Amino acid sequence: MTDPVYLDNAATTPLDPRVLESMLPHLGGRRGNPSSLHAFGGAAREGLEEARDRVASLIGASPEEILFTSGGTESDVLAILGLARSAGPQKRHAVVSCVEHAAVRETAERLHSEGFEVCWIGVDADGLVDPAEFADALRPDTALAAVVWANNEVGTVEPVPELAEICAEKGILFHADAVQAAGRIPIDVSEAHISTLALSGHKLYGPQGIGALYVRNGVSLEPIIYGGGQEKGLRSGTQNVAGIAGLGTAARLAREEMEDRTTHERALRDRIMAGTAEIPDVFVNGHRERRLSNNVHLTVKGIEAESLVLFLDSLGYAIGSGSACSSGRHKASPVLVAMGLSEREAFSVVRITVGKENTSEEVEGFLGAFSTAVAQLREISPLYAG
Repeated sequence: MTDPVYLDNAATTPLDPRVLESMLPHLGGRRGNPSSLHAFGGAAREGLEEARDRVASLIGASPEEILFTSGGTESDVLAILGLARSAGPQKRHAVVSCVEHAAVRETAERLHSEGFEVCWIGVDADGLVDPAEFADALRPDTALAAVVWANNEVGTVEPVPELAEICAEKGILFHADAVQAAGRIPIDVSEAHISTLALSGHKLYGPQGIGALYVRNGVSLEPIIYGGGQEKGLRSGTQNVAGIAGLGTAARLAREEMEDRTTHERALRDRIMAGTAEIPDVFVNGHRERRLSNNVHLTVKGIEAESLVLFLDSLGYAIGSGSACSSGRHKASPVLVAMGLSEREAFSVVRITVGKENTSEEVEGFLGAFSTAVAQLREISPLYAG
């Protein structure tokens, strides 16, 4: 039996061997708490600051604008709550898109429970936010706005620099979740008017359980974790030095290899889109051009997504049903509903996301398996009348 083929890179990417190599010293003989004054602590601090510089370089930031977290979710939550709670009593309004990751969406709902008024901005059928509608939603009492840079489900890339500039002109803070975008889309926060930006290691061929938050110089945040005052007092707790070292290496490699990686991914993505288009009643969700280089999100009419994912898994191909971050919740995706899909259609979607390690031979094998799986499942499906 051949090795299984992994096509779920939006859920998590495999750890790059070069990243692992950079982590191993901190997992073995190189001990030390970065807050300690002795030489062991100094070595840990040195590794920490080297990684901070590398993460900053990936997005055009200054190293002092980067703080480390446990991942993209914590970065999003800290940004949304931190910006809102530090905005003052006269600013109790927030603008949030309907296609945010659950970390932003549910944190915005938390703000609502604390007395904030949250305005949810809709999207078109491709999942795109309209800048004019966005601008109209902003008010003098708006504390912050949040729009994901690239949607984690359908892969649509939002006009974030334009939206951030609209906010800057009105003196409103702007948060961008760039967890899926970083490493695939060039980001330069020194030019874009972004206040905070979230990153995650395991979407960049780095380790799980580590992330970063960019906080523009001069922007105030209220912390959500208290303790020893690490990370400028914004994220207390002894830093995960090994994970941070891995994130730093992953960020460096992403910056150096971005063009080659995205060119490779785009070719595989386009082949999958073309191949699946030959099957009746299979439709691509999200914008056809303004989309991530690795993302193919499909509605497969007449089939429950979970059945298709499990069937393909039995054939040796791992794909996702919607978003891994919302797995286990049997309810329609708010993102797909916002894009106009019916609840039934929202339960018939799958997400195929290629990565730098996938090959054209694997894609061709997947297309054959996908066609077989769809045909056999439709034969027994009471939902398909095609």
